[in-house]
Amino acid sequence: MTAIAGFCDTGHVWMGGDSAGVSGWDLTVRADQKVFKNGDFLFGFTSSFRMGQLLQYKLQPPKQHDQETYAYMVTAFVDSVRECLKAGGFAEKDKERESGGVFLVGYKGRLFYVASDYQIAEALDGYDACGCGDAFIRGALFATKGMDPQRRMEISLQAAERHSAGVRGPFQIMSI
Repeated sequence: MTAIAGFCDTGHVWMGGDSAGVSGWDLTVRADQKVFKNGDFLFGFTSSFRMGQLLQYKLQPPKQHDQETYAYMVTAFVDSVRECLKAGGFAEKDKERESGGVFLVGYKGRLFYVASDYQIAEALDGYDACGCGDAFIRGALFATKGMDPQRRMEISLQAAERHSAGVRGPFQIMSI
């Protein structure tokens, strides 16, 4: 359970997340953040706090050389994520198919969605979301296009909190 919102605005990536840790019907408002920076990258995760900890403290994304950004993300970046999650005991393997968790990543003014099968998606609309509050966030981001970025992010997270039982403030908002 989670609400992670992200959007691009004039060369910056904005990301926000909630503080809910949910297990069944139990909810803990956590002090550790679901949105953080790691070098030149801005991350926001759902799925598992362990995965988020590995992405924040263990992942060392490789340098981008002479590769277009999307090509870099689907090759070198994802390969480093896969290795990090495997080494940290988080990745799963079933019939030779690996899977991890779901997260958003901002890099070089662009926003990418990383799915559990490690595919990279980049929404044409310039915004995306993940977690149980994702549909509420996408609707709010659509409706608030052109607004001040900080306020736009606050509204999208408040909409998710209002309509999803798995979303709770306080919210963390960052940009890169």
